[in-house]
Amino acid sequence: MAALFGSRVRRLRTAAGLTQAELGRRTHVVSTRITQIERASGAKPTLELARALDAVLGADNLLVDLWPYVYREAFPDWSRAFVAYSERAVSIRQYAAHVVPGLFQTEEYARAVLSLDALLDGEEQLEERVTARMGRQERLGSPNRPELWAILDEAVLRRPIGGPTVMREQLERLLDTASERHTTLQVLPFDQGGHEAMGGSLTILTLPDGSEAAYTEGSDYGRLIEEPTNVSRYKLIYDRLRAAALPPLMSLDMIRSAMEGNYRGAKIPSRSERRRLAQEQLQQSGRGRLRGGGRRLPRPRPRP
Repeated sequence: MAALFGSRVRRLRTAAGLTQAELGRRTHVVSTRITQIERASGAKPTLELARALDAVLGADNLLVDLWPYVYREAFPDWSRAFVAYSERAVSIRQYAAHVVPGLFQTEEYARAVLSLDALLDGEEQLEERVTARMGRQERLGSPNRPELWAILDEAVLRRPIGGPTVMREQLERLLDTASERHTTLQVLPFDQGGHEAMGGSLTILTLPDGSEAAYTEGSDYGRLIEEPTNVSRYKLIYDRLRAAALPPLMSLDMIRSAMEGNYRGAKIPSRSERRRLAQEQLQQSGRGRLRGGGRRLPRPRPRP
């Protein structure tokens, strides 16, 4: 794909009557960068550069459309397949064990997370990956945006990746995201103990044709599961995590407490207390925020 991208740039540049140096000046890069792109050598183009090349060469978004495929070549097959499935999915259900899911990350949080990769080549590759991650979030503002349901392990809230300022902005983003109609967030507290998804993250994807896939990921591995029997097993694991997690409204309270800096002393209620509080919150909201929620329950009348 990098070679295809480079050949298209070279063909468009030649048709426009531009030298590599002239194209470099118009896109604000050195001529050797254009040479690298056309020869598919060196670092891959950033999304910003792909847009600049597209505009200068009048490519009618051809280069912008090719860029995600060029970027994916930097990742293993299993990761590229997962990204391709995610871009088509109509429903994405995630359990995040360690960090905020990529679709919810702020740019600074994403930069802090991606910079932890021991195999990172340098600042340019880091910025390419940050740009790609932010680009994938653009779908969330489109008419075909997916339904999102994310369960965050409590560790996601407590680990200050990037420092206090970055974490506060990230938690603010989570609260803003949770207010959107297509998104539901839950927090799985530490007091739930062990569970079947420990050690990694889990994602369930539903595609437009109704088929489903599961994806498990650790720090240096990933596995895409497509066989229906195995997918059903991971769906069951996810449903158990969802049942064990705090209800959405209580989860937002916990995220807000973390953002305000006093979450270390936050008291997590018992399971029976959670059920009672969740029922009260559902009645008070009157908006069916817990998906699948039905009518407002009648209040008990006081005894004479």
